[in-house]
Amino acid sequence: MQFRLQDLLAKNQPVIVNEQLDVSELFSHRQDVVSTGPVHISLTVDPQGDIVVVEGNLEIDMELACSRCLEPTHTHSSIPFAEQFKPASSASAVELSEDDEENDVIEIANDRLDLKPFVEEYVQLFMPFAPLCKSDCQGLCPQCGSNRNDNSCQCSNERIDPRLEALKDFFKE
Repeated sequence: MQFRLQDLLAKNQPVIVNEQLDVSELFSHRQDVVSTGPVHISLTVDPQGDIVVVEGNLEIDMELACSRCLEPTHTHSSIPFAEQFKPASSASAVELSEDDEENDVIEIANDRLDLKPFVEEYVQLFMPFAPLCKSDCQGLCPQCGSNRNDNSCQCSNERIDPRLEALKDFFKE
């Protein structure tokens, strides 16, 4: 997934990218990610004038820990991808106009466009924040730690504010 920007802009022909990328190493340090499949990349690299527009879709299957009960849950993410790139110009030291700041065009310094870091960034940004195994997941008991989805425990759910705990026996005779 590496391209030379000058070659793309000179040919002025769109390029279709259909690849798979293994991102298991990217999530190896995360305890909430049980396993990941490869990212299925379907992108169109389209030179338009002096910029290169990359658009498409990324799809990935992941096994994540449920945020309530910690059981593994399967998620499928379909991530829209859209970025614009242009070769770095010598005028980059000049102050950017407001139009340049709003366009969010990424300047590539050495004429080598590598899409892998951008794909990895999109996958990380679009990961589910709090995945659930099911919408009505009961989670873990805060007292004994048992999974409330499997069995109900006999722990007391009564919460007493520690500041008022001395008053709990006030009305007992």
